[in-house]
Amino acid sequence: MYVGLKMLKDFVTVTPDTLVKEADKILEDNQLWMLLVKDGEDLVGYVTKEDVRAALPSVISSLDKHELSYLLSKITVREVVRKNITTIPPETEIEAAADLMFEMNLSGLAVVDENKKLIGYINRNKMLELLVEEMGLKQGGSRIVVDVEERTGVLYEVAGIISNMKYNIISTGLFHHNNRRMVVIRVDTEDPSPIVAALQDRKYLVVGPEDFMDEWSTK
Repeated sequence: MYVGLKMLKDFVTVTPDTLVKEADKILEDNQLWMLLVKDGEDLVGYVTKEDVRAALPSVISSLDKHELSYLLSKITVREVVRKNITTIPPETEIEAAADLMFEMNLSGLAVVDENKKLIGYINRNKMLELLVEEMGLKQGGSRIVVDVEERTGVLYEVAGIISNMKYNIISTGLFHHNNRRMVVIRVDTEDPSPIVAALQDRKYLVVGPEDFMDEWSTK
């Protein structure tokens, strides 16, 4: 999946002349952690919720109401904008964008075309939405986790067992934990017990929360 297919195309931006108090309200009203800053059609940077909040109390702590009102009408995004913005092209793979956000601790990424024109935006909320979509949660069914060995063809074998039983696979995912390789499969049935039994008959290790209790138990 590519960023250009899942990016937000209709999103709020601010300008360098936007008042910081207005930017703060936009962030709060839209439950955002970051705003892109545009000057006309040009992308010039971004501001974070932390930047905006830090700009307000630091200059108003000892002011009376009139002084406070005056200053709030003067402080603009221009004074807090970060210009070292990281951008990505729309053909970037979703997982590469997520990794970049994680490594750089970013709330979001601006998506630009070959002319560096802003065409979209992808943020943490969208990434979480994509995780839910990728794992097929909203499509119902049941989740089966199989602890598998690292060898060629194992996913093909597991999928074949399920397919031969005439069940549909909604989604698959692969996770690693403590040198263990776990295939997570969502199947289109509310009762996965026949599938679990068939996998166990073929010596596959099907696991559930009870197999990991000692890892999060406080007792």
